[in-house]
Amino acid sequence: MHQRHRICALAVVPFLAMGLYARTADDAPQSEAQAVKVAAHGSRWDYPRTLTPGPGQEVHIVVKGDTLWDLGTKYLANPFAWPQIWELNKWVKDPHWIYPGDPILVEASRSTVGQSKDQNLAPQDVAELQPDLHLVPKPVLAEYAFAFADFITMPYLVPSSAEAYFKKAGAFKIVGQQDTTRNLMASGDVLYLDGGSDQGLKPGDRLVITSVAESKFYNPTDTHRRTKLGAILQQEGIVRVTEIYPGNAVAVIEKCLAGITQGSYALPYTEPPAIPLRLRTDTGNPVQLKDPTPRVMFIPDTKAAAAAGDMVIIDRGTSDGFNVGDILLSGRSMLLDPGNKKAKAMTTFYLGQFMVVRTEEHSATCRILRSNSETLVGDTLTR
Repeated sequence: MHQRHRICALAVVPFLAMGLYARTADDAPQSEAQAVKVAAHGSRWDYPRTLTPGPGQEVHIVVKGDTLWDLGTKYLANPFAWPQIWELNKWVKDPHWIYPGDPILVEASRSTVGQSKDQNLAPQDVAELQPDLHLVPKPVLAEYAFAFADFITMPYLVPSSAEAYFKKAGAFKIVGQQDTTRNLMASGDVLYLDGGSDQGLKPGDRLVITSVAESKFYNPTDTHRRTKLGAILQQEGIVRVTEIYPGNAVAVIEKCLAGITQGSYALPYTEPPAIPLRLRTDTGNPVQLKDPTPRVMFIPDTKAAAAAGDMVIIDRGTSDGFNVGDILLSGRSMLLDPGNKKAKAMTTFYLGQFMVVRTEEHSATCRILRSNSETLVGDTLTR
């Protein structure tokens, strides 16, 4: 009897050992994924400085030309699965915009429709079929009346000297750059500011680069230049502070569409709204002018004329009831029959539509949404 109990006990031991081994293997901690350090780069978004992928995940560093649509194809075998990638990267506020250097977390284990592992088992005429790329729809980008690219190139009039405005706004001056072999700086370049922690700057702060387009601006109708209206400022790009010191800071240019030079200023940045496009339908001739009727008084970049997509400054503002988002019609008084030298009948022809994107008390910046003809200084707008 004792012999049989001893045999049973010996038989149970291996199974206990196997169970203990299995439990130990299951309970053993998984090897931790390595944190990916993200290099400073130009991006519209507040990207994570380090990113640790979870089980079944990896980090993709965006290169030029990448879209979430393409990453859906690459990692999930399904371009229509791009919202799953966006869901993992909520710091990307707009899925239509990702920037070279951005870290994108992807999870290949998500349930998506992918390529079959048994594709070779399919009939030969089916296995060799290729997708018709012309039939694959891509996400349609909404048209905006005002977006980020417009914001960083926006001009505006300040009713004071540029120096007084910059001082009141708490601006910092660009006093140097890392690459001294060229004068112009572009996206990704490193620059130095004359303010730091003593002035409240912190790593990660964003600033909008602004230059002086005209230090003394007069309305073109003021031919004798008797009344100075102020200074024209021009926004040029966005920088992010990367290193901070008591009286200085290092920043990287996140985005600019034209060259930035030393001597420009960096002002506090507020994320601009992306305003969807909406157009007026009352665009027939003649345009019915309603008081007050602002006039175009400034076109940037020393252009003689402006067209759709450009921005201009008009001579009316909040004191006349104009607000951001107002859609204005542009009209120009012309002869009803310009081919008849004796004709004197005049009418106001429709030229285009403008949207107010920034206001001051006596001026406003407008973006041209639609244009049937070039916009000139002196052209009339109306509500």
